[in-house]
Amino acid sequence: QVQLVESGGGLVQAGDSLRLSCAASGRTFSGYSVAWFRQAPGKEREFVARISWSGDLTYYADSVKGRFTISKDNAKNTMYLQMNNLKPEDTAVYYCAAARFYGSSAPADFGSWGQGAQVIVSS
Repeated sequence: QVQLVESGGGLVQAGDSLRLSCAASGRTFSGYSVAWFRQAPGKEREFVARISWSGDLTYYADSVKGRFTISKDNAKNTMYLQMNNLKPEDTAVYYCAAARFYGSSAPADFGSWGQGAQVIVSS
């Protein structure tokens, strides 16, 4: 399994932007579809966005569509989540995850997970 490490979380105000990074180690992203999930206190982990290994396919949750952008740099083995116009309801721990196939939004289908990055958006 590929090991994943997130970075870039923090405390921001509503309307601000933030970029999360997810670096792969041990193995490369080659052959993996990668995604971002988030989990707010007291809530279930929810899908945010995913991107295919080639980078030509992306998909977003309705709640972040138009505000968040997922991308990846296979040469750097790093995936990104650019978050713009952040809202208090975006407050959560954000996780990157990897799966051997593209197309799922279910956490159970992802075999590799990072440790999470806290994002807090104040109003």
